[in-house]
Amino acid sequence: MSGTFERRLLTRDRGAGILQKLWLIPWSFVLLLCAVAAVGYVALYSAGGGPEAYAAKHAIRFGFGLVLMLGIALIDIRFVARFAWVGYLGGVALLVLVLLHGNVGKGAQRWIDIGPLQLQPSELMKIMLVLGLAAWFQRASWERIGNPLFLVPPVLMVLVPVGLILKQPNLGTGLITAMVGGAVFFAAGVRIWKFALILAGAGLAAPIAYRQLHDYQRARITTFLDPESDPLGAGYNIIQSKIALGSGGLWGKGFLQGTQGHLNFLPEKQTDFIFTMIAEEFGLVGALVVLGLLALVVLFCFAVALRCRHQFGRLLAVGLGTNFFLYVFVNVAMVTGSIPVGGVPLPLISHGGSAMLTTMLGFGLLLSVFVHRDAEFGPARE
Repeated sequence: MSGTFERRLLTRDRGAGILQKLWLIPWSFVLLLCAVAAVGYVALYSAGGGPEAYAAKHAIRFGFGLVLMLGIALIDIRFVARFAWVGYLGGVALLVLVLLHGNVGKGAQRWIDIGPLQLQPSELMKIMLVLGLAAWFQRASWERIGNPLFLVPPVLMVLVPVGLILKQPNLGTGLITAMVGGAVFFAAGVRIWKFALILAGAGLAAPIAYRQLHDYQRARITTFLDPESDPLGAGYNIIQSKIALGSGGLWGKGFLQGTQGHLNFLPEKQTDFIFTMIAEEFGLVGALVVLGLLALVVLFCFAVALRCRHQFGRLLAVGLGTNFFLYVFVNVAMVTGSIPVGGVPLPLISHGGSAMLTTMLGFGLLLSVFVHRDAEFGPARE
């Protein structure tokens, strides 16, 4: 009996036991995520003036997400690949459901109630899209990927959810979803000239797309170019954010001492502008430390992609890493005035249940790729 148990622990692939898989989990990465979430707790404690408003919920959500992440990490990645299509179709169904029966908030219809949880399906869809595309490309040969007809279904797989997300409307998440899909296409080996054609077409269609935007979306673009044109309206958020960033200086004003945040000049300080809150209280040094922690998370994602021996895991890791990077990049660029304001949270730090749930779900899949990085998927399809 003991010999059989030992053989199971020493077998890396199909016979791998739960104990061995737990041993294979990179616990340094888990500690890194805990550190980032701790930054979020401190920032949300300050934003709410105590733990009750935001920080306590953040800690509970992260704790639940941590259990979920570790549970998913133990699931064989081939089992995940087998049911990736179910996840993708389920994500699309939720997007349709939110358009039919979703809750309306701040002029957008983006949420649905599932028991006590208010879910934003567009957040979940990015993970499901990566799963679906990875499943499509997992055993495709180089020649098959070069066939334009082979790319029609995955292109539709991207366009359908992006169109549904834009319909909500949610321009920022829609664009991020499209870029995440593009990253998976690139990692799968789609030729560069095809991306060039798409970008050229997007450039030509940009004036038409601009006219189709909602008034508040056009106002965000105008305000980005000249925030002072409407300092008390559309330009208010970014002006106050820049004031807070500048007032933090090198070392910051100190924990709970941020004037822009605590005097309520800084809007949405617990969600979209949480990075500004951190920079005001902990200064440039604190902001760079936070960015360093987030950069390490992104680097780990791509390191997993490089170490994985099967295409499904590589594409999954690239897609998940790109999604996390884009959220960090867009949020930081937004609050610093580098791009138009677009309602994108800072992952693991901003207040929000859907973002936390989907982020930890994605990291669970990433850890599953890492644990099962040597799994056999079979030869490429011609």
